[in-house]
Amino acid sequence: MDTSTNKQETAQAAVPVSHPLLAMSGILVGAFVGMLSETALNIALPSLMTQLHVGIGTIQWLVTGYLLVIGIVLPLSSLLARWFTTRQLIIFALIDFIVGATISALAPDFAVLLVGRMIQGIATGLLLPLMFTVATLIYPPYKLGTAMGMIGLVVMFAPAIGPTLAGIILGVLSWQWIFWAFVPFLLIALVISIKFLPNVVEITKPKVDILSIILSTLGFGGAVVAVSLASDNGWLSPVVLITLVAALLILFFYIRRQLHSQTPILNFHVFSLSHFSIGALLIVIDFGMIISSMYLLPMFWQKGLAVPVALTGIVMLPGGIVNALVSAIAGRFIDQLGPRKLLIPGFLISIIGILMLIFTSTNSPMWYVIMAHVIVMIGAPLGMAPAQTYGLNALDQSTTSDGSTIMNTFQQISGAVATAVATSLLGLGQHASTAATTSRTAFTNGVHTGLMFTLALAVIGFALSFTVKK
Repeated sequence: MDTSTNKQETAQAAVPVSHPLLAMSGILVGAFVGMLSETALNIALPSLMTQLHVGIGTIQWLVTGYLLVIGIVLPLSSLLARWFTTRQLIIFALIDFIVGATISALAPDFAVLLVGRMIQGIATGLLLPLMFTVATLIYPPYKLGTAMGMIGLVVMFAPAIGPTLAGIILGVLSWQWIFWAFVPFLLIALVISIKFLPNVVEITKPKVDILSIILSTLGFGGAVVAVSLASDNGWLSPVVLITLVAALLILFFYIRRQLHSQTPILNFHVFSLSHFSIGALLIVIDFGMIISSMYLLPMFWQKGLAVPVALTGIVMLPGGIVNALVSAIAGRFIDQLGPRKLLIPGFLISIIGILMLIFTSTNSPMWYVIMAHVIVMIGAPLGMAPAQTYGLNALDQSTTSDGSTIMNTFQQISGAVATAVATSLLGLGQHASTAATTSRTAFTNGVHTGLMFTLALAVIGFALSFTVKK
């Protein structure tokens, strides 16, 4: 073993704790429920459209509205972490999630259900960046790859298993029980956090820039709203174009203000580090790829292949299990092989799986679709943990919080945008299928159109992986 390796393996964590995994357990459980919630409702959307008497453009707000709030809260989490202790923020987030889940479970109509979902989004927007921040501070550098693999299990496995768990619940109970199922896990996370979670971020109470908060909310929120409106109104609709242009202009002034501020809400100077920039972009691409495919696939099973909702959850289980296994071992391979040797094959495998899904039809055998899903679920987690490790290893203790917050903000915004784009393309593909003899065929063609966006993301990620240095 050379000297550099010895130095690396004797490097200490920034905030050493006796049992890092135990300290993080509450956050991991809470973040797992938050990520699970991103896709758990996907399988229930077709039946919710009927029960709540709304169309697909409206029902998608249960997904994009949740992601919208996450995208608004995430940029503020770094500032909040300097005003409130780690314990205060995590405990508040878990209680907030319990309240939001209860409201959703008791919702009598779409509006109340959406409010409950958005309250849950506040919690997830706080939990995700703090999960990364705490991990990078309490684990030594030479174990960060393993820690990111563990976090990757949360970030990737939870959205993958969401439709399966929801399908099982819907096969026995009503959709309200999806939210009731969250509560006991959140209570366990709350007890663990109260007992074991340390305070790891220094409280400095910097000056609060109210204008930056307003610009952040309008900019990130407006971008998600614009692409969501495109699902119903079309991309060339005046309201969509005006909202999108306004949001991008606001974001331009927001980022410019942060770059020139002595106490920025987000330190965008971290993008001057090429490793971080590439890692962050790969995370955005990978997450958009997984969220768009996991949004389209449950609906394809039900509306394209006419599979009952309970069986839909079961047939998606193999992909979820494979995702969990790959996510769990990816971190260990990062420490041994480095990110590049996982990223390139990861995106290539994803491309193969997505192409297989694009070539499906209403008569495709069940085993074929399951196999395609499994292949995607092998490739996607091989891209997430390595990209996170590659990007976060470029940061020091003073920029870790900003870097993880920026990564998570862009990741969740990409999820919201990917859902909205997939919904829009799904509708375009359906309407273009004038020669389709059945509604199932038209819907399948729409899914294929939506998956073209997923494929494009995978191809871009594959090409970008070659820029990752060994």
